[in-house]
Amino acid sequence: MRVGSFVLAAQFPGQGQGEALHRAVRSAEVAEEAGLDTVWLAEHHFVPYGTCPSAITLAAHLLGRTSRIRVGTAVSVLPTAHPVALGEQAALLHVVSGGRLSLGVGRGGPWVDLEVFGSGLGAYETGFPESLDLLVRWLREPSVAATGERFSFREVPVVPRPSESLSEAQGPEVVVACTSPSSVRLAAERGLPMLLGMHVGDEEKSEMVALWRQFARTAGVDGDVIAGAGHVSAGVCQIADRRTDAVETLTKAMPGWLKRGLDAHVTVDGRARSMRDPLAYTELLSALHPVGTPRLCVDRLTATAERTGIARFALLVEGSGDLAATEENVRRLGAEVLPRLR
Repeated sequence: MRVGSFVLAAQFPGQGQGEALHRAVRSAEVAEEAGLDTVWLAEHHFVPYGTCPSAITLAAHLLGRTSRIRVGTAVSVLPTAHPVALGEQAALLHVVSGGRLSLGVGRGGPWVDLEVFGSGLGAYETGFPESLDLLVRWLREPSVAATGERFSFREVPVVPRPSESLSEAQGPEVVVACTSPSSVRLAAERGLPMLLGMHVGDEEKSEMVALWRQFARTAGVDGDVIAGAGHVSAGVCQIADRRTDAVETLTKAMPGWLKRGLDAHVTVDGRARSMRDPLAYTELLSALHPVGTPRLCVDRLTATAERTGIARFALLVEGSGDLAATEENVRRLGAEVLPRLR
């Protein structure tokens, strides 16, 4: 089982953006010290829900500050990025870090980001498959040309080639955030593992894994690729000596952040959007994920792995909103949970 942290660089009420980013960087450094496998970095624009606007940039910083831990994006939003530009950055980091980068990508949402970056609503609604395929080709082939609806250019060499200086046959892994059957099918037909959100529980994640396997088999994906797919389950982790204390920590801090952060999202076309009740959502996350004693956290993670077949986790560890408490949470995850899982 491979357990990592999920870092949003969340700006809690009363905090500055620099404070949120400092906590994000520090928690990643502590994650390496604590023996975690990966630190996954979120990406958001113009909202305090997450103050990191470029997961690949923060990944570069953290790869330079660490020596062992993998660093992943969760996710780089493809509709607001050129897939070749992102591919070049990912290839560069893959080579100079010795293969420690995981590139998670997703569609994002119908936010005003699409207007600001000039990509338009079509990039979100219909353009994701073309962007994904171009990105994967860039990371796997020595040269690339494009003749698609959004991207069209003559053949150019891939520099640097992500597989050239490493023993791996391919470049960095690509993981696709999946929230619907259509995105599951998109990932499955390409043999790419999924990142499944923290808002759904084991039953739904198990169904999505089964659907992925069905789509992959129908598409003729190699059996070894299907069997070895490293899907990732996102969740929340808060450790305390009593479960009530862990839940209380989250219910005191997270609703204020969630309300302010989620309310700040603006749709590009004025469409109506639904808003989760922040307290009810915090309570749901506390019920679904490893929130409680170390023993409970072990049991929850083991149960999820057994029910879903997923053995990789990205756990939000900054739910307290406090730097010292976040560092302690990560250290306890490494010292009191990981040894029992391994």
